[in-house]
Amino acid sequence: MEQQSLIELLNGLIDVIGDDETHELVDFLDLVGQLIADYERRHHPVADARPCEVLRFLMEQHGLTLSDLSTEIGDPPVVSAILNGYREMDSQHAKALAVRFGVSPAVFI
Repeated sequence: MEQQSLIELLNGLIDVIGDDETHELVDFLDLVGQLIADYERRHHPVADARPCEVLRFLMEQHGLTLSDLSTEIGDPPVVSAILNGYREMDSQHAKALAVRFGVSPAVFI
């Protein structure tokens, strides 16, 4: 299966599962995310970064503030908690951020 197909599958799973971490497909979502991450690590190696570090980097590159991500994540305190590692991004955040920045949702998982 090619990478783009895996990304489309991941996006579909995120649509189905949403924020329900008890959904029966959560483990499959994790597996697909891991396959994408493994592919990207093998074919497009970059320094390992936590999702909050990736987000911080992308925000800096695009000149964004905490409130600029209200549509994708929520109020500035929520964005701040994610950036500081106090809160994890959920699947909806990952998908919305991936669309905004034109990257794979896997970088935020």
